[in-house]
Amino acid sequence: MKTNGNYNDLIEEVIYGLNGTDTIEIDAPEDDIDIVGDNHIGTSIDTPLRDDAFILTDEDKVEIIKGHFEQIMLTLGLDLTDDSLKGTPNRVAKMYVNEIFSGLNPDNKPKISVFDNKYQYNQMLVEKNINLNSSCEHHFLPIMGKAHVAYMSTGKVIGLSKINRIVDYYAKRPQVQERMTVQIANELKEILDTDDVAVVIEAKHMCVSSRGIQDESSTTLTAEYHGKFKDEKVKEEFLKYLTLELK
Repeated sequence: MKTNGNYNDLIEEVIYGLNGTDTIEIDAPEDDIDIVGDNHIGTSIDTPLRDDAFILTDEDKVEIIKGHFEQIMLTLGLDLTDDSLKGTPNRVAKMYVNEIFSGLNPDNKPKISVFDNKYQYNQMLVEKNINLNSSCEHHFLPIMGKAHVAYMSTGKVIGLSKINRIVDYYAKRPQVQERMTVQIANELKEILDTDDVAVVIEAKHMCVSSRGIQDESSTTLTAEYHGKFKDEKVKEEFLKYLTLELK
């Protein structure tokens, strides 16, 4: 599907392509694509986005997704005249655009202000058990877990709630857990102007527990260490804090 940059034409082309009368060419063989997805393999540090990803407004995207999700429901044999189902396509479309995938839109990136470290606190700051809700980009099923974040100030600090907002922003998009861990760490490094950052994420993937192997007990752990956190003693101290039970 090729776009010519014209806004109205783009809307028509998106609808045209997604209706199945046109296709977006993918170079990789279908078997290779399934192997990547079924094994939850990421392909890049950056979230894969087309160059024209933000030509459509959120309202346009809601309308387009609404129509296509309606077709999915009809294909599954559901009766959309039923009072319980008739509003579902619109609800799902708004949920995708405005909530669970809102992190795709850079306009939703949290505005982070940094402050001088007037307390001269030079030890690690750890915020653990940050609630994390994301979605697997291979099956669009939930990823649910906790993020644990630490940094050492080199002169700048941020409000604690801003760490939560950064985690939430990168979680609110189709994700691979490894990529999400790296993205959160890189964002903190840039904002705080320090390499001394650590991020650990432990999460449960519904694409593992509710389909495929259907393993309901396993969780996935990823970690990203930079600067002083690569030192084994510093890393050990950080991980020790994650096991403390605060009274």
